[in-house]
Amino acid sequence: MRIVVIGGGFGGLASAARLAKIGHQVTLVEQSATLGGALGTRTQDGFSWDAGPNTTLIPAVIRDLFRKTGRPLERELELGPVDPIREHRFADGSTLALPSGSRAAQTAAFDGLEAGLGKEWTAYVDRLGDDWEVLRRDYLERPWDPAVAPKELSTLLSSREVLHKRLRKSFSDERLRLVAGHPFLTDGHDLRNVPAWAGVVTYLEQKFGAWRVPGGMAALGVALASRLKTRGVEVLTSTQALDLVLREDRAVAVTTAAGQLDADAVVCAIDPRRLPALAPYVRATMPAIPPVIAHVGLNGDAPDLPGEVVLHGNDPVKEPVLVVRSGGTAPDGMQAWTVLGRGRLAEDVLVALARRGIDVRQRLVTRLDLSPRDLVDDWGGSPLGVLWQGRSTVTKRLGPTTPVAGVYAAGAHATPGSGLPYVGLSAALVAQAIGPAT
Repeated sequence: MRIVVIGGGFGGLASAARLAKIGHQVTLVEQSATLGGALGTRTQDGFSWDAGPNTTLIPAVIRDLFRKTGRPLERELELGPVDPIREHRFADGSTLALPSGSRAAQTAAFDGLEAGLGKEWTAYVDRLGDDWEVLRRDYLERPWDPAVAPKELSTLLSSREVLHKRLRKSFSDERLRLVAGHPFLTDGHDLRNVPAWAGVVTYLEQKFGAWRVPGGMAALGVALASRLKTRGVEVLTSTQALDLVLREDRAVAVTTAAGQLDADAVVCAIDPRRLPALAPYVRATMPAIPPVIAHVGLNGDAPDLPGEVVLHGNDPVKEPVLVVRSGGTAPDGMQAWTVLGRGRLAEDVLVALARRGIDVRQRLVTRLDLSPRDLVDDWGGSPLGVLWQGRSTVTKRLGPTTPVAGVYAAGAHATPGSGLPYVGLSAALVAQAIGPAT
């Protein structure tokens, strides 16, 4: 089959590699001049920063992708554990370093915050482990068909319980609620609209830990681009997909600014709103908007921080959450940080950071500011996928199949959560749905 994959981010790269390996003739089109999408690097004045995610969960997803499309991951690049996952600093002055990949270590860390909190945390995460097994088996590792879905999965997906309510029931201490809700608040979601089962990300952090490519996650995109070349994928960069060509309600081609690409099947690995033929099917959804970002280069007297620090305010609704990631690369004697601001940010992000006790304004060597609009324009959409607007969001998004015959969906907008593991699983689902070339 001739397959056109639209989008050169992680979802598009993974889909193209898998489909080419099982015998299809694959063409990938990407509007920018380079591949990788959010798996890129920002550079300025000798400093560099991860453009998007700086870590990943469930390393088996990436390992499986490389193993099933050619050489094992270990022969291409290094993927090392990150511990702690992040450090949470609370408004009362207390601090929690969240351990990676260990139930016992997390229990001890929360008990160190206050005696008895470890038991509350463990009970909450253990329940999510049961949810994960249902989701993994029947929803994330094989194409989902609501008509024949197992009752256990249907019951879970249709549950009216939201994450905000579960956190209120599960924890007596607000600090635990902040830790558990952090991944969603940082991605721009309202916890009152997030299904309780989506909190499985907390279980994934405990079970599998966080992982990182030394030197930056952009190396993962580079390795996948090389894999496409090995697999014979035709790659068209600086080529924007404009729409699908339909004949008798089936996709038969993709129109681009450079001409038409005939196709037996199409994989949409971008925001489907950008394709007029798919846009009507996702009108009821919204993209999750990226945060405010400031990439900064600092001189060597800057504080020595863990890889990620989260600064919580007194009021999580009224005060912004600030996240500092210190894993960029810098000239000798200097540091590269990325500062993210989420919430009601009424002042410069470095001023807000100083108010939380980390003042680096006098250490500033260079700075690159990016608004949510800048990021969306640069990437052609949000890498955070679909905004949670209640349980129906699951059925309103597309993927791995779509209502248009011959069109499939992968990437951040085709998953129930942001992050490389979900995106990687979406590509595997598309490959399963299309099947091997005959």
